[in-house]
Amino acid sequence: MSKTPATPPPGDKSVRTAPPQPPGWSRWLWLLWLVLILVWIVPSFVHTTPTTVQTYSQFTSDVAAHKVKSVTIPSPSAEGANVTVTGTFTDGKDFTTVTPPITPGSPLADSLKSAGVSTTYQAPPSSLGGVVFEILIFLVLPFVALFFIFRWMARRTGSSLQGVMGVGRSRAQVFDAERPQTRFSDVAGYDGAKAEISEVVDFLRNPTRYQKAGAMTPRGVLMVGPPGTGKTLLARAVAGEASVPFFSVAGSSFVELFVGVGAARVRDLFAQARKQAPAIIFVDEIDAIGQRRAGSGAVVSNDEREQTLNQLLSEMDGFDPRSGIVVLGATNRPEVLDPALLRPGRFDRQVVIPLPTLDERAAILAVHCRDKKLGPDVDLDVVARGTPGFSGADLANLANEAAIFAVRDGRDVLSAADFDNARDRILLGRREGSNVLLPEEKHAVAVHEAGHALVAALSDHADPVAKVTILPAGQALGVTQQLPLYERHLYGEDYLTESLAVRLGGRAAELVELGQGSTGAANDLASATELATKMVREFGLSDKLGPIGYPQGGSVFLGDGAGSGGFSSRPFAEATQAEIDAEVAQKLRDAEQTAVSLIRAHTRELDQLVALLLEKETVDGAEVYAIVGRPVPERRTDQLTIVPHGASALSPSDDAQPGAAGGQHRDGVG
Repeated sequence: MSKTPATPPPGDKSVRTAPPQPPGWSRWLWLLWLVLILVWIVPSFVHTTPTTVQTYSQFTSDVAAHKVKSVTIPSPSAEGANVTVTGTFTDGKDFTTVTPPITPGSPLADSLKSAGVSTTYQAPPSSLGGVVFEILIFLVLPFVALFFIFRWMARRTGSSLQGVMGVGRSRAQVFDAERPQTRFSDVAGYDGAKAEISEVVDFLRNPTRYQKAGAMTPRGVLMVGPPGTGKTLLARAVAGEASVPFFSVAGSSFVELFVGVGAARVRDLFAQARKQAPAIIFVDEIDAIGQRRAGSGAVVSNDEREQTLNQLLSEMDGFDPRSGIVVLGATNRPEVLDPALLRPGRFDRQVVIPLPTLDERAAILAVHCRDKKLGPDVDLDVVARGTPGFSGADLANLANEAAIFAVRDGRDVLSAADFDNARDRILLGRREGSNVLLPEEKHAVAVHEAGHALVAALSDHADPVAKVTILPAGQALGVTQQLPLYERHLYGEDYLTESLAVRLGGRAAELVELGQGSTGAANDLASATELATKMVREFGLSDKLGPIGYPQGGSVFLGDGAGSGGFSSRPFAEATQAEIDAEVAQKLRDAEQTAVSLIRAHTRELDQLVALLLEKETVDGAEVYAIVGRPVPERRTDQLTIVPHGASALSPSDDAQPGAAGGQHRDGVG
C-alpha cells in the first residue's frame, strides 16, 4: 500500500533568515569618526603659542632696539590698505601688529633690514580657485577619506552577510560547456553497470526512442559498492559522455551550521536543474543526508539532517518525470539509507559496483599502466592473479608504487619484481632486513612459516603457496603468501576446514619442532577463531548446533566495524552462546591436531624447508612443492565453475581480501 506524497512547498527560493546582530564594536565607529575630524581640523584653529598684540609705535621701537627676530609681511589686499604683520621676538614670543603697507625700499623695510630682522613677504591673496582648493583640502578631504573607509568596511560586512544569507544556495558544480574528459572507455570492466548507466544517458539524449515504446526514464540510479571500486569515476564518465548539463555535489555539502540550510540547498539544486533540463544530478556519498530517519518515539539525533532528507524525498518524487532530470547517487553504506529513498519512483535502479574480478583487474592494470614502460617480464595477468580483493584504487596505487620502486633503482622501465615489491609494500609495509632478528628468533620464524607452507602444500583444497619469506615487513616478522587459482564465490566445508589447519600450521610447527608455542601465532589464532565462529554461527557447519545462522551484522561493504558486533544484542540465549563457544573451540582443536599430524608425518620436509629459508630468506612456492614432492597447482579453464558476477557468496573470513590471514600468514608478536 503506497501513500500519496505530500505536495512540495511552493517556490524554489530558499527562506531567508534574519541577519545576525552587528558586532559590539560597530557602535564606536561614530566616535572614531568625530575624533578623526577634530584631529584633522581643530589644530588649524588652535594656537598653542601665546601671541602679543602690539601698536605700530611699539613695533618700530622694538625694531630699533633689536628686539624683533623675524617678521612676515603679507601683500596688501587693496592699494594703500594696512596689513597685519606677524613676527617673533628674540625671546621666542610671537606678536602681531597692524602697519602701513611695507614694500621693498620703503622706510620701514629699510629699518627692518638695518636691524637685521629676517623679513618674509607673503604672496598675494589666493584667487577664488585657490580658496576653493584649500576648502577641499582641509574640509572635504577628511570626509571623503572617511566615506571610503566606511564604504570599505561596509563591503566587508556586506560580504559576510551575503555569505550568511546565501547559505541556502546549492554548491553543486555544473559541468555544462566544459565537461570532464573521462569516458566509458576509460573505465575498465563493469560492462553491466556501464550498460545500465549509459542507458540513462541515452534516454536523455534521445527521449523519443523510449517514448514511442511507452518507456519512462528512471528517476534515480544508486551505485553501491566497496570503497575504491570506481563509483565516482563512473559518474565522471557519465558527465563526459552526456550531452546534457551535469550537476555534481557531495552529500556533506547540504548540511551546515544554520537550521534549514540543507533543505534550502536541495530546493535550489533541483530548481537549477529544472531550468537546464534535461540534466543529471550526481550526489556523491548520499548516505551523509539519506540515513534512516528516527522511528516513532525515538530521540531525534539530527533533526536538521532529517529535514534535508524529507526535502530530497519530496523533490525526487515531486518533479515532473517528463522534465528529464535523473539523479545519480553513490554510497558504500546502502544499509543505512532510508527505505523511502530506495523505493521505486525515487531510486528505481540499484547498480552494484563490486570488487573487480581477475579479468577486470587485468584490464584496470592495463589502464593504469598506459603511461608506464613495462619490461618484457611483466605479465599483467599474473599481477592481477596476485592481487585478489584489490579495488580499482588499490590497483592504481599498486602501479604507482611499482613505478616508485623502479625510480629508486634508477630505472624508468618497470619489472615484475617491482610489482611484487609494491604488492608486499601495500599489504605488509616496508621490508626490513633479517638482521633485525636474533638468531634464535630467525630460526623460530623460519619454523613458523615453514609450518604454514607445509600444511598448505599438503592440503588438497587449500590455496596454493606462492611465496614464503622470513624478511620482516611492517609488523609481520615473516609471511607465507597463498594465491587462489580461481575467483571463488562459494566456499565448501572442506576448503574452510583446511583453511583452519593452514592458519594453525605455524603454531603446530612450533609445538612439534620447538616444543612450545610463541606470541608469533597471535594473528593466526585471531583469524582462525573468527573463521571458526562464522562457520558455527553463520554458515551452519556445526553438527551439534545444526542449521542455524546468527550473522554479526554490520556494514555490507565496510566490514563489521571495530567490535561493534560484540556489544549488540544477541538473538540467542546464553546456553546457545556456550554451545557456540564449545563448538568453536572444538573446531580449532581439530584443525590444530590435523596440522600437527601432517607436520609430524613430514618432519624431514619441514627441516629442509627451514634450512632453505635460513639460507635464502625468501623461497618461491615451486621450491616448496618440490620439497614435499607434489606438483605445482596450475590454473585449468576446464575446471572453472561459472558463477554469475555479484552472486551472493559465503565469505569464510577475509580470505579473498588483500592482506587477510588466509592469504597472508604473518608471524608477528602478539
